[in-house]
Amino acid sequence: MTSRYFWCAVLIVALTVTLPPSVEAQSGGGKIVSNGTIVGVVVGVVAAVVIVAVVLVHKSSGKRTVTGCVGSVADGMSVTNEKDQRVYALGGGTAVIKPGDRMSLQIKKMKSREAGKPQVWETEKVDKDFGVCRP
Repeated sequence: MTSRYFWCAVLIVALTVTLPPSVEAQSGGGKIVSNGTIVGVVVGVVAAVVIVAVVLVHKSSGKRTVTGCVGSVADGMSVTNEKDQRVYALGGGTAVIKPGDRMSLQIKKMKSREAGKPQVWETEKVDKDFGVCRP
């Protein structure tokens, strides 16, 4: 992931160096905005869009830590996050996860092979087992 940021930074620096704004004397009856200003604005906007896209892709593919009560459902297990009340269907290595316990889990999105299937999250690690959930 670090190499992506490195190449984005190289691209931004290269565009900044190769497309400097032109310096012209202002006259009373000429253009209001110079070509250099327009190019500078376009380069800035493109750089901002690239940076935002890289950050969003990085965030959406990253691991998450959820804390909540683990429950048993028809297809396996799920955990309800205490912070945002989202329900995550768990898959992968769920052997150490106990339904009815409050746990802190590191999860990662699993690639879905079927289009209509709900999103399943792979359990990467059990951070902490807090014991039995309180009603």
